[in-house]
Amino acid sequence: MWLGEGYSVKDDGNGAYIDGDMSAEAISAKIEAARFLSEGRVTAGPYSLVSFDSTAKEAVLEINPNYAGNFEGQKPSIQKIVVVKAVQATQFDALKTGAINLISQLTGGNDINTALDLEEQGGFATVSFERNGYGKLMFQSDFGPTQFLSVRRAVAHLLDRPEFATTFTQGFGALVHGPYGLAMWMYKDSEEELNQRLNTYPYSLDVAAETLAADGWTLDAQGNPWVSGVRYKKVTAEEAGQYEHNVTLANGDILMPLIIEWSSSEGNPVSELLVTMLANNPDVATAGMEIRQSVMTFDELLNWMYRDKTQGDQYAVPKYGMYNLASNFTPIYDQSYAWTLDPELIAQGYNSNFLFDEQLDKLSMDMVYGVDASDREGFRKLWADYIVRWNELLPEIPLYSNIYYTVFFDKLQNYEQSPLWGFENAILYATLAE
Repeated sequence: MWLGEGYSVKDDGNGAYIDGDMSAEAISAKIEAARFLSEGRVTAGPYSLVSFDSTAKEAVLEINPNYAGNFEGQKPSIQKIVVVKAVQATQFDALKTGAINLISQLTGGNDINTALDLEEQGGFATVSFERNGYGKLMFQSDFGPTQFLSVRRAVAHLLDRPEFATTFTQGFGALVHGPYGLAMWMYKDSEEELNQRLNTYPYSLDVAAETLAADGWTLDAQGNPWVSGVRYKKVTAEEAGQYEHNVTLANGDILMPLIIEWSSSEGNPVSELLVTMLANNPDVATAGMEIRQSVMTFDELLNWMYRDKTQGDQYAVPKYGMYNLASNFTPIYDQSYAWTLDPELIAQGYNSNFLFDEQLDKLSMDMVYGVDASDREGFRKLWADYIVRWNELLPEIPLYSNIYYTVFFDKLQNYEQSPLWGFENAILYATLAE
């Protein structure tokens, strides 16, 4: 990145630094320009960015002749790659016509079965691997109904998760009960232990209703004993916060209705299934709960989730208590600071669940800083304890962990993908048949 005239690198004996105006006002535009530069971009990787069409969402890459190779000295042999943003509704038509040649990491059962049908017909091949991650319902736990553990657990009991996982993955995946994926060695080594220690939150209207009643969700909108409709709970002013649906009675009592605002991204098949199996589930209404879906772009969802007031003052005010998302993990399972209690780190975007628990925070830190890197079993034990505590607090409801499929035309040879070896690595070893 070139900052321009008026900047220099200096070292007065206490480390190097950049001398010049480094204020946000002075360099923000330059940083943005460098981030999204597409013409003449310098690269140290195997491919150079030749061009990027922001309208078509298409990037053209060509081999970088100066690339020295990866850790094995491997260099790519496919001269040109065009990366495009595929439209899910038409991606297989594009694959069959040759408009695209590879679709990476298909998830839903419908898409996987379509890919397998193409492979059976000839001209295409697939690779498959267990996911190092999971799909989820995420809660924000510092405002509204979802700040209460009873509500998060009641939602879990009102969603038939085994049926959801089976319906969505169509057998190409499985249900998980914490923040892990089927591919993780810690899960494989701890599966029997976790089966004994974790709450699976089985489907039960009765348990959901009992859990809510025990936590005080026993009133109607007038403060009378709840009989039907939406439940209310008497809350303190601190608990009430800025939640938009609160009711204040003439005597000053504040009642919070069991209305959960749910943000979901557009064109999302997981969202569509959640509408059927959760939001519109008659048992949800019978339990005294209402879930209101708002469909939006993924960028807007993130603005609300991170409460990013730089994108608009409205995002700074908590609105949505539930989001459906998915997480993938790197080879290093590092959850340090994910549950931090530090307000400065939270303001930077850490702990976007806004769940504050000292034990969970400590376990997440101990997994990284409290065990020797060579102590595999010590780490596994800490990891299992972390998963158990997470499962008790339920900041998210795990929905599934997939088996991924990648489909491509069969002229692509030697293409091998795995949970920890993605397209960016696999393509270096792949070749094109003549």
